[in-house]
Amino acid sequence: MTGGRLDDPRRARLRERLEIIRTRSQKSTSWRSVTHYFSGLINREGVVPVKARLSREDLRFLASARDEVIAFADLGLRLLDLHQPRDAGGISSDPASPIRRCRACMWRWPCPTIRAVEESVGRPPGT
Repeated sequence: MTGGRLDDPRRARLRERLEIIRTRSQKSTSWRSVTHYFSGLINREGVVPVKARLSREDLRFLASARDEVIAFADLGLRLLDLHQPRDAGGISSDPASPIRRCRACMWRWPCPTIRAVEESVGRPPGT
């Protein structure tokens, strides 16, 4: 136990992944000021003539992507803080591996919330 909480490798991996996403996003340069310049370069076809074709939708995405990723990572971290394992307090056939439940929703650990977060962001990019 660490700080009164049960250690869980799955939760630790998710926390580490979300903190990496947040840190990487905070270090990135915001596209907000650049997209204002690019918006003036939109041609008749509706794209900015650079090596990569950027549509209006692309520019709208890039304008707020950094802030949205930071907010997403903060949400994931808040969910991890809310949904943590705790000993269910029952009799187990394996004392070394007691039954655990989520302290927020009381589902068996890992709860559906943690599984959903893990499915969405638990994998490193490119895997």
